[in-house]
Amino acid sequence: MISLSESTGGEPALATFASNFFGKEGALSHLEHFEYRPQQQQMAVAAARALAESRPVLVEAGTGVGKSLAYMAPAVELALREHRKAIISTHTINLQEQLVKKDIPLLQKVLHKPFRTVLLKGRRNYLCPVRLEAALVGGGELFTPSEEEELQAIFKWAEITKDGTLAGLGFSPSPKVWGLVCSEPHVCTTKKCGPGGKCFYQEARKRVNSAHVVVVNHTLFFTLLGGLQEFEDAEDGFLFPNDFVIFDEAHTMEAVAARILGLSVSKSSLRFELNRLFNPKSKRGLFQAAGDMEGRQATMRLMEEMDSFFEKVAKNCKWGEYGREFRVRHPEFVEDTLGGGLIEVSRRAREVADLANDSLKAEFQDLARRLGEARAALATFLDQSDEESVYWVEKDDRESITLNAVPIDVSPTLRSIFFTSGRPGVFTSATLGVGDRNMNYFRSRVGAENAEGVQIGSPFDYRKQMSIYLVKTMPSPGDKNYESSLIKWIEHFTLQSKGRAFVLFTSYKLLQKVAGEMEKFFEKQGWDLLVQGQGFSRNVLIDKFKKQESSVLFGTDSFWTGVDVPGSALSNVIITRLPFAVPDHPLTQSRIERIEERGGNAFMEFSVPEAILKLRQGVGRLIRHEEDRGMVVLLDNRILTKRYGKTFLNALPNAPVEIVE
Repeated sequence: MISLSESTGGEPALATFASNFFGKEGALSHLEHFEYRPQQQQMAVAAARALAESRPVLVEAGTGVGKSLAYMAPAVELALREHRKAIISTHTINLQEQLVKKDIPLLQKVLHKPFRTVLLKGRRNYLCPVRLEAALVGGGELFTPSEEEELQAIFKWAEITKDGTLAGLGFSPSPKVWGLVCSEPHVCTTKKCGPGGKCFYQEARKRVNSAHVVVVNHTLFFTLLGGLQEFEDAEDGFLFPNDFVIFDEAHTMEAVAARILGLSVSKSSLRFELNRLFNPKSKRGLFQAAGDMEGRQATMRLMEEMDSFFEKVAKNCKWGEYGREFRVRHPEFVEDTLGGGLIEVSRRAREVADLANDSLKAEFQDLARRLGEARAALATFLDQSDEESVYWVEKDDRESITLNAVPIDVSPTLRSIFFTSGRPGVFTSATLGVGDRNMNYFRSRVGAENAEGVQIGSPFDYRKQMSIYLVKTMPSPGDKNYESSLIKWIEHFTLQSKGRAFVLFTSYKLLQKVAGEMEKFFEKQGWDLLVQGQGFSRNVLIDKFKKQESSVLFGTDSFWTGVDVPGSALSNVIITRLPFAVPDHPLTQSRIERIEERGGNAFMEFSVPEAILKLRQGVGRLIRHEEDRGMVVLLDNRILTKRYGKTFLNALPNAPVEIVE
């Protein structure tokens, strides 16, 4: 058998396969509605070369290229021919579902070679029947009557479900109930749960080990990479022996890696774990089930200490303008009055575990481990022992306090994992560059300075399909007439598109205010106004938007990316403000400070590129198909009045620009 890395006429055999597969008379051409796309063929060949030569490649592929199939075909061919495993990591659920439900079945149809694919979720998504059985036995000592009803409903569902994942459960169980029946690394083990063949996670794990393609999300990828080894020894691979990786939506990998590589200790999560041991209000929990008075008392003392500790933390914080984050710049910003109690309860849980029956033993051991990890994370936060991290306190809408630490710069870590390891990888997105040819900003953020880069334009004809409108007379955000002008221009441009618009904000507070003042206008037009944060999830809002003719959707951060609405339902994307990151967030502050310390221009080197990437994502919501038509409106005159405005415009699709007075 000829290796796919061997050259045929100077070209790796895998690249030749990719070129032929996506050619005018290739395997895809036999499909109904096939349309030859040279951009797709170009991407497939670039991906194939990198995989065959065991090196990384960065591929920016414009919307409409068909990048999923472009990397899937050579990846599957390599996996089959060389008995390797392809890991495909995405950021959004939408793309995972597209891969599993559309692209992979299509590829199986045209390749005429059977291959096995598994969509792997985080293990806490899977029901563990062994833990479920133990929870049912624990009964009244662990659960309230309403929780026992949930448990019985899960038991009935377990008898009919095929994959045992939370997404298939017909209701949302309480975190406590699901937390005691889902798969956990130290409780749901291969030795304990694997042999019977009834554990959903262990069965998924077996399918993964025999699969050619494993689809995960970025969070799970980095969690598995940095956590306990759950699969085979992967010394010569990322997660599996001799595997290779495809990172789709790679523009998000830095943010996800930083979060997973950092630490987080929250009052709410600690209380959740302690309530599993003993809940003073309901008088239920593991210590109650074990009949251990000492454990119950130690848990109650720790809860009091926890309340006192987080109260002190909150009092020592001077909250910013939005009252959500406070950066901690010095060690021991509060006294550690919590660590001792965590050690005491953790030790007691281990002691009780030694005397408990098998069903309770593993649960006690798991919670003891969790409390020990929380103690270590707390010490790291208070000591600020990692000088390369930024530390801050955050509070949510319910006033719950969280201690956070995140690496300021993850590029050294990502460089060693992906770009100097000699392992093959494809890193792709529609937005890796900021209008430059070399994608230098993305390279510097992820440590890919020396990786090959390929930029492939969109097959869409933006000069015919899209128009860009800039409003020169729009006042600056600080102007007293800003909000009234914003409303005026939103009315003007939604009338032009007869609704069918996304209005994207950078401030949730401003979104709510403008939505409230424009309700009557939209009602008068007979258009539905869909507003983020008013009781519906993002997916529900998108479904409503697609179904309801002429509706208008107001959204913030999560609607700038990963939303796909092809067709006439979305004909207008209005950007209310250039999406500069809020400079008072501790992570943003620390990254700006790093640039300034070395004498750089933080605004041009960080703030502008970050805003351009997000703007490109927002604008990219409009044209999703070759038949789509519409307008993009930028209601921020800085794009016309500031020197950096041209940098933003140059990064946008090559569409006609009209300046409105």
